[in-house]
Amino acid sequence: MIDTPFIRQNHNFGQVLQSYYQLTKPRIIPLLLITTAAAMWLAGDGEVDPVRLILTLLGGTLAAASAQTLNCIYDQDIDYTMERTRNRPIPSGRVQPRHALIFALFLGLASFTILSLWVNLLSAWLALSGIVFYLLIYTHLLKRHTSQNIVIGGAAGSIPPLVGWAAVTGDLSLTAWMLFLMIFLWTPPHFWALALMLKDDYAQVKVPMLPVVVGEEQTTVQIWFYTLLVVPLSFVFIYPLGVSGVIYGVFALFLGGIFLKKAWQLKSSPTDRVMARSLFKFSIIYIMLLCTGLVLDSLPIFRSLGRF
Repeated sequence: MIDTPFIRQNHNFGQVLQSYYQLTKPRIIPLLLITTAAAMWLAGDGEVDPVRLILTLLGGTLAAASAQTLNCIYDQDIDYTMERTRNRPIPSGRVQPRHALIFALFLGLASFTILSLWVNLLSAWLALSGIVFYLLIYTHLLKRHTSQNIVIGGAAGSIPPLVGWAAVTGDLSLTAWMLFLMIFLWTPPHFWALALMLKDDYAQVKVPMLPVVVGEEQTTVQIWFYTLLVVPLSFVFIYPLGVSGVIYGVFALFLGGIFLKKAWQLKSSPTDRVMARSLFKFSIIYIMLLCTGLVLDSLPIFRSLGRF
């Protein structure tokens, strides 16, 4: 991280709030919350205390917002260099880094307080570990130094289902870790599809994302490889774990088939950025609907169907 020039800009109160809101990268957070909620429903056999659900999702939101704000502070030099990100709150001068740091620390403290006092301590420590891992391991150690940054760094985005499971049960079972692993293996094809679209931007700031280092063809091979891992893994909740049944199986089979098809199409046309965008967008739909399938299948009305 290096210092970047800032021009102080005046705002009305609404614009200030909007700038701090943008620091949290709010479009990313709903996806994290969906995996958290799905884990809670699965852990609770389709019955979740609504107050615990709200508090857990609030704590998770604050933790994710803290992590994203810290990332914006650390990556301010990259954001200032790239035209695509130059209008973000810190490089544009709308938020000073020291103020962003205070904001991030407040969010992290609020998350830990809510989860530890009104949910349980394990969920609070897991959420805090996600913040630390995202900043220190992914952003600081990996992002600018290895093309495998997103593979290892993806563990940070895989922690929310652990938080959700721990919030309900107070521990972490094999099923919780399989949820973690599924998100972990889903992250590379999801993020590398985006990296293919933004290859030139990453090359400009010398961030060694996989397409920059090995090119589009090898990246799409890796996307195909990880898709081949995550789709079969999605069925372990049916067998051998036996926590989901026919309803979830229909979701997993239909969505997995489309995911494999799109990954193969991209592998066949590695320079097609339209196809990369299509895979990126579908990867979001994939994990959202897969989690929806887990939730629906866990409901008491469906719970007895097709369990092994």
